[in-house]
Amino acid sequence: MLLAIDAGNTNLTLGLFAEQTLRAQARLATDRHLTADQLAMQIAQAMQLHGIDPATCEDAVIASVVAELTDALAQAAQTLTGRQPLVIAPGVKTGLDIRIDNPAQLGADFIATAVAAKARFPLPCLVIDLGTASKISVLGACGGLLGGSIAAGVGISMEALAVRTSALPRIALHAPPRCIGTNTIDCMQSGTVLGTAAMLDGMVARMEAELGQPATVVATGGLSKEIIRHCTRNIEHCPDLALQGLCEIYARNRA
Repeated sequence: MLLAIDAGNTNLTLGLFAEQTLRAQARLATDRHLTADQLAMQIAQAMQLHGIDPATCEDAVIASVVAELTDALAQAAQTLTGRQPLVIAPGVKTGLDIRIDNPAQLGADFIATAVAAKARFPLPCLVIDLGTASKISVLGACGGLLGGSIAAGVGISMEALAVRTSALPRIALHAPPRCIGTNTIDCMQSGTVLGTAAMLDGMVARMEAELGQPATVVATGGLSKEIIRHCTRNIEHCPDLALQGLCEIYARNRA
């Protein structure tokens, strides 16, 4: 059994693979103050919750954008598996032709989702990742990672409205019945949910224009399901894209 860990700023997403098939996944809150032993305990408990014996894990692969947690996660994975895990970093084989200005700056999350999208979807492909940040990565017709965009995520935007204004409340992430809101909550939900959906539609159109051809569009990330249902563009939902990419990268490096 392979343990895949996608460490984001808000959540740790765990995937458990057997013969490259995702058998179970779990989500934990990201806590930068946890020790390696505490992380190992939480991961083991999550596995047991899904009926999987932690002792069956033989190896691990990690993508982390949380620098403070990367070493602790690696130690936790080694405690659980008895092996030094594969951590996505420069020098790891990905099969991607990375064409950005400085490939060393590319985040592990961008790499994992791009690898999975290249393997699973027709090219060119735009990969939307809606989590703490709203990100789009662009795979060209030949499979090269050409670049992308990063914007503040939906959760960050909603939190900023509640914290930085005295009259606006914290609200749930749901779309209002109409775009033209008639009360404070509907107006906020319209701006965040429908506004993000409109931004994605617009960015997809602009990126396709720069590519000079239509692209497959796929979305992942914890907030993607609620947002893309309000997009006018047809977008494939793939919630486990990063985990699938980690499994692909593991196979390339530990085969």
